[in-house]
Amino acid sequence: MVVRAVALLLSLALVAGPVAAQNRAAVERQFQAWLGQTIWPRAKAEGVSRRTFEAAFTGVSLNWKLPDLVPPGTRATTPKKQRQAEFGSPGKYFNPNSVEGATRIGRQMASRHAKVLAAVERRTGVPGQIILGIWGRESGYGQVPIRNNAFEVLGTKGFMSTRAPYFTDQLVAALVIAEAGHAPGSVMKSSWAGALGQPQFMPTSFLQYAADGDGDGRADIWRSEADTIASIGNYLAKHGWVSGRDWGFEVTVPASVSCALEGPDQGRLIRDWEKLGINRVSGKPFPDHERRAQGFLLMPAGRNGPAFIVTPNFYVLKDYNMSDLYALFVGHVGDRIQYGMGDFSASWGKVGGLYRSDVAAMQRALERQGHDVGGADGLPGFKTRRSIGRWQETTGRTPTCFPEASMKAALTR
Repeated sequence: MVVRAVALLLSLALVAGPVAAQNRAAVERQFQAWLGQTIWPRAKAEGVSRRTFEAAFTGVSLNWKLPDLVPPGTRATTPKKQRQAEFGSPGKYFNPNSVEGATRIGRQMASRHAKVLAAVERRTGVPGQIILGIWGRESGYGQVPIRNNAFEVLGTKGFMSTRAPYFTDQLVAALVIAEAGHAPGSVMKSSWAGALGQPQFMPTSFLQYAADGDGDGRADIWRSEADTIASIGNYLAKHGWVSGRDWGFEVTVPASVSCALEGPDQGRLIRDWEKLGINRVSGKPFPDHERRAQGFLLMPAGRNGPAFIVTPNFYVLKDYNMSDLYALFVGHVGDRIQYGMGDFSASWGKVGGLYRSDVAAMQRALERQGHDVGGADGLPGFKTRRSIGRWQETTGRTPTCFPEASMKAALTR
């Protein structure tokens, strides 16, 4: 979970005004009272000792630099315009430095941890290269420093953020983890969002899925690479990874096949996709066992980029992070590590450059026309992409299935 500077600056700009007007000392006192009156009773009920509780919050105060804060006496606000890398060209997610770095170090890790990866694959059915793809994306194989105090982050966001109840639950879960002695030392390290260790588990996910990979009786995802590997494999297995199936294949989609057929709710047997003229870009046939199973069309940039037939395992990867591009990155890097594959065959088009608020305006317009866009959140997910395609088809436009600046006026007039 990487901090994106633009998003952070926007969030800080939003909070700076109302926070500056607050008596911070008074808010700090409210925070300490909240810890004692709200968090301690909940933690105690979960078996957390007073010693663990006090050690966790010794020296902890509110972190006013975190994004999405709503201090007492203020209201949450939303910027009129938001611009983040994810809302630009999808191709930016696959910049060569990120992909090549994750691949190169991933191959080293595949060799170094071959026995552990093989053992986890036997136990969970999750291929080692997939585990490596996630590990590389989340923490650069443990090389990205994780510097934040989890109790400071989760305490601040539990006390005053736009998702306070969620982070309060995460804070209590972090105390349970500390009580069990899994974390190294007295300070549990997390990301700016409270995600823990090398696999970047939120505390509740840690309690459900963290695994002991080195046999020492603990699940130390901060320092133990074996525990990190085992935990990622266990997470994917518990979310339904289908052993023996791939994550997906890059394909060519003829113009006769609508891009609006995308989505996990429009699956069909892969052999039936073949009958429509969809083929692998490699020229190789789909494996026989895959042809007899269900696949789904994925076009993350619509007609402006690579297309894929993905399996249910792709959506298991999305359970780890609800981004199509994230899951695609993991599968792609895994293929490069294991099979020496190169870049995608198709190139990413020059699309994007939109404000999130512009995409949200298009989504609301599509909703008024009866389309299910998956919510007007400014994110061009598969429901939004195919709704755009259907709107384009019904209005006589060439379907591209991706938001473009010129669509806003046509949709919202």
